[in-house]
Amino acid sequence: MRNVTLPFYARLALTLLMVVLICFILSVARNIFIPLLFGLLIAILLFPLNRFFQHKLHFGRLWAAIVSVLLFISALAGFIYFMAFQLINFSSDFPQLRKRFQEIFDSLQHWLSYKLHITSRQQSNYIERSVNGILESIGNSMSNFFVLVTGNLLLTIFVLIFTFFILYHRRLLLRFVLHLFHVEYREKVREVILETKSLINAYVLGLVIEMALISIVNCTMFLIMDIRYALLLGVMAAVLNIIPYLGIYTSIVICMLVTFANSTSNMALEVGAGLFIVHLFDANILFPKIIGGRVKMNPFITIVAVIVGEFLWGIPGMFLFIPITGIMKLISERVEGMEAWGILIGVEEYPKKVKKKIEKSVSEEIVDGTEEV
Repeated sequence: MRNVTLPFYARLALTLLMVVLICFILSVARNIFIPLLFGLLIAILLFPLNRFFQHKLHFGRLWAAIVSVLLFISALAGFIYFMAFQLINFSSDFPQLRKRFQEIFDSLQHWLSYKLHITSRQQSNYIERSVNGILESIGNSMSNFFVLVTGNLLLTIFVLIFTFFILYHRRLLLRFVLHLFHVEYREKVREVILETKSLINAYVLGLVIEMALISIVNCTMFLIMDIRYALLLGVMAAVLNIIPYLGIYTSIVICMLVTFANSTSNMALEVGAGLFIVHLFDANILFPKIIGGRVKMNPFITIVAVIVGEFLWGIPGMFLFIPITGIMKLISERVEGMEAWGILIGVEEYPKKVKKKIEKSVSEEIVDGTEEV
């Protein structure tokens, strides 16, 4: 049978159509793919622990998977409890914070009365109407808030269920994936699966390293500025910084409010500016270098993956699309005709200077030898 080569415009149209269909399916079925991929991610992280329970402690597959998931839930609950406990400690500064805001409000009322000739009574009436409108909108959105909380809770439950079943049926899933391909390709598929496991572990390790470095930078900056709760605020800002975009602004607001309650407004502004500068350094240099380097992706593709993930799946997509892009790179490097995509996603490798020196010396010896001849 003769192979038919399509013209370039037809191949381009089919490629664009495939990309559009993939993005459409990912967007429509996000409620299925997001918990499934998070479950796969957590299952790969828990696999060494699960294997330890099976081979060292001689647990059965069922109990090894159950204990591994329960330990993960305990660690997650402990972290949430620690953050909640620290936030409760911040409430001790709320009376002072309220007093400071009352002083600012009184000064603002006096300025408006003096400059714009708006009486205090008019200002109070306007504020009262605004507050009533805000309370009404909050009351109307309580149902949406309940749906959001319920949806996130169900998402977490499904993630834990998927994690358990992936750990328990991992051999069945591995055989299923291998038998999707012809016998001659199964060894390559097995290599991709093993490298995918190493890639995901490296990605999470990169997040931990990034969080540790940002914690050190934040704590050092706050200690130099003589900020109260310097260590706690620095670590909290680094942990929240893991959440792309939303986390950094939440940490800036919390740190500024706590600093404002215990210091001056200028110091609070300095804290916010310092955290924002650290965030710029992290987002443009540290994150692409550490995370992109761990998954062997260049910084440009790393940022593009984060943007596309946020566009399709929101905040969860920012986490998931980096390892997904790394997996695409592994597949592209081993599939004929897709090598160009692997080159685009990967990092540019430069020849070492030592190798250049060796090649130069060898070439000089060859020239000298030819001259002697």
